[in-house]
Amino acid sequence: MVRGWYVALFGACLCLSAAGSPACAAPPSLPSTQPDCSRPFTLGLHDHGLLYSQDTGQGIDRDIADALAARSGCRIVVSLLPRARIWQLVETGALDFSLSGISNPEREVFASFAWYFANKYYLLLRKDAGPRDVDGFLRDRRLHLGVIRSFRYGAAANDFVDRLQENQRVSYAGALSPLYEMLMNNQIQGMIIEPFDYPALQERSIREATRIVEFDDPAIPHGLIMSRKSLPPAEQDKWRALIRTMKDDGTMLSILEKYFPGDIARQLLAF
Repeated sequence: MVRGWYVALFGACLCLSAAGSPACAAPPSLPSTQPDCSRPFTLGLHDHGLLYSQDTGQGIDRDIADALAARSGCRIVVSLLPRARIWQLVETGALDFSLSGISNPEREVFASFAWYFANKYYLLLRKDAGPRDVDGFLRDRRLHLGVIRSFRYGAAANDFVDRLQENQRVSYAGALSPLYEMLMNNQIQGMIIEPFDYPALQERSIREATRIVEFDDPAIPHGLIMSRKSLPPAEQDKWRALIRTMKDDGTMLSILEKYFPGDIARQLLAF
């Protein structure tokens, strides 16, 4: 009776064959919760304000990429790419990951996401353009908007961009810096920004020449972008769990607090 209780409790393999070797099978091993690191992974960053700066090699996305590599134990090869190219490569499976991505129905077909912060979008207007709100900008056909190619936003901001695009009132750039130059040269009269773009607004000339208008959209979740073509669903879940752990244990907050005051960092994570 005691021996039976011991075997049942500890799963010990005590049955022997006639030859004296174990005859019962070992208990199955539990699936690993860590990502499969049997190959190197690729991750694309794009040059965008506090998310990543090509000039300094630093930014929120760079810190998150480093934390993902350290937590997973996997080799992650990081490269700098235009945002539009990142989405193309994720779709084909030639790029495993990117960061700070937002979803829409088209992207959900080829990409999976692990959310870690959320933020709103804003319209940055030249003061001398005249309008003081989004509707006024739409009505004045002389005005043009600048956006980064392949960027999408919240529902109201997306509708704003699409309506202007229908009237050929949108100019595109591959990164944030050219848009600021176009704005200050009056080639465009407005551009869409998010909190990660605010440091540029500290430049006196930009601050004095512009005003900020909020879109009627809730905060939009951003997160790790995972290629459905290169990562099986079970592996996507493991990376998603890793991101969740980084949120729960304060790692994400620590990263954001390097770039924002504590109250803003906490607000970005409160979704």
